[in-house]
Amino acid sequence: MNTIMKVLKYQARDAVRSRWLIAYAIFFALVTDGLLRFSGDPVKAQLSLVSVVLFVVPLIAIVFGTVYLYNAREFIELLLAQPVNRRQTYGGLYLGLTLPLVLECVVGLSVPFALHGADAAAWGTLIALLTAGIVLTCVFTAIATLIAVRCEDRLRGLGTAIAVWLLLTVVYDGFVLFVLAVLSDYPLEHATLVMMMANPIDIARVGLLLRFDGAAMMGYTGAVFLKFFGGTVGIAIIVAALTFWVSAPVALGVRVFQRKDF
Repeated sequence: MNTIMKVLKYQARDAVRSRWLIAYAIFFALVTDGLLRFSGDPVKAQLSLVSVVLFVVPLIAIVFGTVYLYNAREFIELLLAQPVNRRQTYGGLYLGLTLPLVLECVVGLSVPFALHGADAAAWGTLIALLTAGIVLTCVFTAIATLIAVRCEDRLRGLGTAIAVWLLLTVVYDGFVLFVLAVLSDYPLEHATLVMMMANPIDIARVGLLLRFDGAAMMGYTGAVFLKFFGGTVGIAIIVAALTFWVSAPVALGVRVFQRKDF
């Protein structure tokens, strides 16, 4: 734990000073403030922010994380030259990258609502939005760390990161819609739920839509989701699926990191 905390403190301090992370927080603050001013309703602003969070947070987390770790390669090699535990070193690198991104996301989204004097109901839905942003940050920084450790070439690693983001944000949804259209004559309720669980962005999207009563606009599919995820068992499954999406890349990254010859 001592190694984790030392690496975490150093990397988090360095990441927080990054201009890109400062611009990340400013971007969310400006977008949130603009939506609050033009919509005049915190709930409407938050509905618009759902798409922004689901699109931007994974992109910044995976691209910034990959580029940052490649730039820190000399620092990582210096660390590994010391008698340190590789598992703890990896944990410090991951947390030192994730926590500053989480902090900037939370600050950028919440400060405008505080300045505009949002009520308790608006803060309740904002917490759900912040939770989705935090979880997606944890997932995609875990994937970014795995890519940076696994791929030796920087261009290949960055290309892989962008490809993963495109796959999960654009291509996967098109694939699901294609399957639903082709097999529309068959009962696909359970298959749709399984396909949704295979994408962390879809899990976050459905959870937010249910929190904002968006399931009423999703027709039969929304009714299925509401029935399945409305209870305690459904919430437990969502939490388990998102936990898997965070822990699986971290576990794979630790395994690669322990065996890699830097």
